[in-house]
Amino acid sequence: MERESYMQPKEKIVLLHRISQIDDIIRRGTYPNASQLAKELGVSLRTINRDLDVIRDYYYAPLEYDQTRRGWYYKDPNFFIKYIQFEEGELFSLALFDTLLLQYKNTPLEEKLSSIFEKIRQSLPSTVTIDSRFLDGSLTYIPDALAPIKNEVFDAVFSGLKKKQTLSFEYKPLQKTTFMERKINPYHIICQRGNWYVIGHCHLKNEIRIFSFSRMQNVQLTKDRFEVPKDFNAKDYVDKTMGVWLSAKTNYKVRLLFSAEIGTFAAEHIWHENQTVKQNEDGSVEVSFETTQLPEVKRLVLGQGRTVKVLEPQELIDQIREEVNYLKTIY
Repeated sequence: MERESYMQPKEKIVLLHRISQIDDIIRRGTYPNASQLAKELGVSLRTINRDLDVIRDYYYAPLEYDQTRRGWYYKDPNFFIKYIQFEEGELFSLALFDTLLLQYKNTPLEEKLSSIFEKIRQSLPSTVTIDSRFLDGSLTYIPDALAPIKNEVFDAVFSGLKKKQTLSFEYKPLQKTTFMERKINPYHIICQRGNWYVIGHCHLKNEIRIFSFSRMQNVQLTKDRFEVPKDFNAKDYVDKTMGVWLSAKTNYKVRLLFSAEIGTFAAEHIWHENQTVKQNEDGSVEVSFETTQLPEVKRLVLGQGRTVKVLEPQELIDQIREEVNYLKTIY
């Protein structure tokens, strides 16, 4: 296919998709002519004639024109253009892969994932088809704003986890403006909404702690080795929906009342994977679930403002009241 050499990837995919459609139509045995094909596919007559040349010259199709029926057909009725048939979800993923990489912007994964996908794309047969509906300009993806992570930090933490080697590094806690020296035995890595964390035994505090990749620097693998304790379970420190707060280990039942103002949104939104939703007659919505992550629930409640009220637990009600009272002093 001569045009492929200068076509953009998306243009090539659209072309291949259209050729597969033409192939399907011809194999129906209805003897379509170029005008009929152009009308059915919504393209110009010139485009169809060019595509027919590609089908005949590139795919060596036994394409013939029947003067009596005034249409195209395959001289060999068993011929068809071989192409890989993807499910719609797979097509969607392929078409949006470059856009979804934005979610990993400023992380080493951005370059690595892009490289992997390019290798996949290059290894696929030239006749792979992707639904062109997903390739126009009518889709916009807005990723979370993520803190940058240095390649050497990313690689060193993963290497320490794999080799079970203690890590030494400099770390800037949220409450500090300077870096402090730390050592940990990395037990588990977590990616929460695009942000990366490592959980491990902190030598300084002599307890399990969590560290953010983005606030680590000068990470080095030491010669010290370790074994992950048999009683360590990452699930004890993680609520996949709400987040990761190692200081929060008590399980609470949370009940939130969303006002009718955002009732529809509250009812259809997934606040927690194990949530129970109840729609009240006045349009308000009660959402309940269990979690250890009260700090994250507190942020959720404050983010919704007046449209949500905490019904329980009392500890969270007290924290919200304290926060509101403090806000009054600074405004």
